[in-house]
Amino acid sequence: MPEIRPSSDLRNKYNEIAQFCHEHSEPVYLTKNGKGDLAVMSIDTYEMLTGRFELYNLLAKGEEAIKKGKSIPADEAFKRIEDGLSE
Repeated sequence: MPEIRPSSDLRNKYNEIAQFCHEHSEPVYLTKNGKGDLAVMSIDTYEMLTGRFELYNLLAKGEEAIKKGKSIPADEAFKRIEDGLSE
């Protein structure tokens, strides 16, 4: 269940929010005037999410390359890598 707090808690209860973010690896949603305004999360959670996003982008590019016929079989790719390492 998401943790939702007023934006004033960021100033008044920073340590509580930080502890929650680190313990649960989830963002805390901050409201301003009763409406969603910001999401706060730990650096580790942020890096995990951005890493996932980058991976999904690479996978999408790979799938597109396959659809366009711009790929080679895995055994050929590994052979090219091995040949490059042995030079």
